[in-house]
Amino acid sequence: MTATGPEARTATGSAPVPVTAALALGDDALVLSHRLGEWAGHAPVLEEEVALANIALDLLGQARVLLSLAGDEDELAYLREERAFRNLQLVEQPNGDFAHTIARQLYFSTYQHLLFAELASGDGPFAPLAAKAVKEVAYHRDHAEQWTLRLGDGTETSHERMRRACDALWRFTGEMFQPVEGLDADWARLEQRWLESVTDVLGRAGLPLPEGPSTGAWSAGAGRQGLHTEPFGRMLAEMQHLHRSHPGASW
Repeated sequence: MTATGPEARTATGSAPVPVTAALALGDDALVLSHRLGEWAGHAPVLEEEVALANIALDLLGQARVLLSLAGDEDELAYLREERAFRNLQLVEQPNGDFAHTIARQLYFSTYQHLLFAELASGDGPFAPLAAKAVKEVAYHRDHAEQWTLRLGDGTETSHERMRRACDALWRFTGEMFQPVEGLDADWARLEQRWLESVTDVLGRAGLPLPEGPSTGAWSAGAGRQGLHTEPFGRMLAEMQHLHRSHPGASW
């Protein structure tokens, strides 16, 4: 299942939208939404059941809009094969423990908030969506920052879990700043601002900035080219199972 072409029109038909960019942003939101949804019934406290579910729903809403700009949202979500997805490898990583999820949220939500703020300030085809989404993404970022501070500056156990999580996911962060066709962003400036923000949050949490490379031969990241990590295939099979088991069904 593929998108409709290199460009698709907005819902209002007013301006062409680059399909490559719509798929990249939409797949990021869709995959991370599903990962966060896996916490339902398993979050450490009741408040986080609600918080993570709300963030997942926000991301799902973004995914629906973005995928609908590239084609049929249900077909793109449920009928594409693994190699056709263009999400970052970061968002497909398993939840792990709560610290692992928070580290993933810190890295991604900081990036997404900065990117959407830049897109919203321009006049490109994604400006209207970004302007609406940037407020909810600001909450996602704040939620991740507050939990990073609580875990990093908490007990010895929470500090060590948070440190290990930040280290484990660091190698996936460089992919976020690889240019995406159709997205008019200053990627070098975006990366610098992201690094400054993450360094500040980790410093206030008493956590060191990971030492491993985020880019280069020892880093990870080819999700934008359709190359994904092993856990993604299992996640996708679960996400698509019902739709593929009952093709054409109405509910």
